[in-house]
Amino acid sequence: MCIRAKILLMCLSVVLFSCDDRKPPPDTLGKGEIDISVDETYKPVIEQERAVFDSSFPEAKVHVHYKPEAECFKDYFDNKARIILVTRQLSAEEKQLCEQEKIFPTSLVLARDGIAVILNKESTDTMLDMDALKGILTGEYKTKYTVVFDNEHSSTVRYILDSVLKGEQMGSNVFAAKGNTKVVEYVSENPNAIGFVGLGYVSDSSDPNNTGAFIKKVHVAYIKNDSTGEFLQPYQAYIALKTYPLTRNLYYINRESYPGLGTGFANFLANQRGQLVFFHAHLFPARSEMVIRDAELNTNSQ
Repeated sequence: MCIRAKILLMCLSVVLFSCDDRKPPPDTLGKGEIDISVDETYKPVIEQERAVFDSSFPEAKVHVHYKPEAECFKDYFDNKARIILVTRQLSAEEKQLCEQEKIFPTSLVLARDGIAVILNKESTDTMLDMDALKGILTGEYKTKYTVVFDNEHSSTVRYILDSVLKGEQMGSNVFAAKGNTKVVEYVSENPNAIGFVGLGYVSDSSDPNNTGAFIKKVHVAYIKNDSTGEFLQPYQAYIALKTYPLTRNLYYINRESYPGLGTGFANFLANQRGQLVFFHAHLFPARSEMVIRDAELNTNSQ
């Protein structure tokens, strides 16, 4: 290459570089500040996740807004939250909207949990099948219960409508208590109440052996698996195997167009440390390889 050509190439490179006025992204995988929206059902475990993430990435600040699931999706499409943590994938209509708005979503199952059915300690209905649940929800059951949910727009209500009632309408005996904690409080104080809450609100966090014990102020009902005939509580193993009837997934849905802090937080939740937090919170960590073995209890005296 002649000297004149080399000089021309260098000049062209300088011109192109000077014309590139693109700014670097405001955040990276482990640094910066963002807002995310999370299904309020998962507040107990996500607060634990955020504490571990903060200790690992001190230059990152994830502002978590806990809301009913429907509002999380609204934040996603209004570009108020780069990632959301919710219990369903995007619908066909939402995917079409993403195409129109030039949003390129990514999503992944992070964990699996169960909806706990809770009763007052005085209740005798400790074992319920799906027909009984439907009757309670529609007001046609033999015992007239006051049914309490966390929020009328919550993921729990949507799940029950889609997976339990399947088109039937809820009765006039169904109310919203403005949060899972309020549901637990109401049921513990009212003998004829029954509530539907996220697993994190009935798991005993003080259990030293992490056996999945439940809080003592309410009774967690046994729900019948119609396929096996077993009555099961929402223990981690039954959630892992999906034999507990009211089992659901927790997803992240990400709209970031570059590897930013939203992607970094999502990666953390899907990797070893984040998955371990889900495990200790009695959810089933969907991205970890776990082996479930049958155990036999030896009752023979020594």
